[in-house]
Amino acid sequence: MTYYDDISSGYEELHKEEQLKKVEEIKKHLKLEKTDKLLDVGCGTGLTTEPWDCQRYGIDPAPKLLERARQKDKIEFKLAPAEDIPYPDHHFDVVISITAIQNFQDIEKGLKEIKRVGKDKFVLSFLKKSGKKSMIDYAIRKLFKVDKTIEEDKDLIYICEGIK
Repeated sequence: MTYYDDISSGYEELHKEEQLKKVEEIKKHLKLEKTDKLLDVGCGTGLTTEPWDCQRYGIDPAPKLLERARQKDKIEFKLAPAEDIPYPDHHFDVVISITAIQNFQDIEKGLKEIKRVGKDKFVLSFLKKSGKKSMIDYAIRKLFKVDKTIEEDKDLIYICEGIK
């Protein structure tokens, strides 16, 4: 994760506005209760974890991004890759991964881990320009019940209700 560690000091300046815009769009389609547990996979500095009004958790493989994330209140952050999520099966009411899937070392394994730790609500997004676009789309549709696909400026966002 050298690239993300290298840009950690300016990460929020670079990405805050566009990431928060994605979260606002997602909130139109995903209603959560204060008691719900949300996991943000590839959370970075916690930009996409922080805006939710529920119990929040985040994982990321970049130590320096997590140093910044841990400065945020009342969120549990762990150093971990998507391919090895350190939580039990069906632990989270909702699992999100915003603009991170294209960076997974093993996309299918990461998505299977997301499926394993989630119950039935998932929001998955990745860069439209990713060279892995068709592979990611296929893997998401194979593992999850896609309720809605949203084409955002830079991302494709999949709102999923349930697993296959």
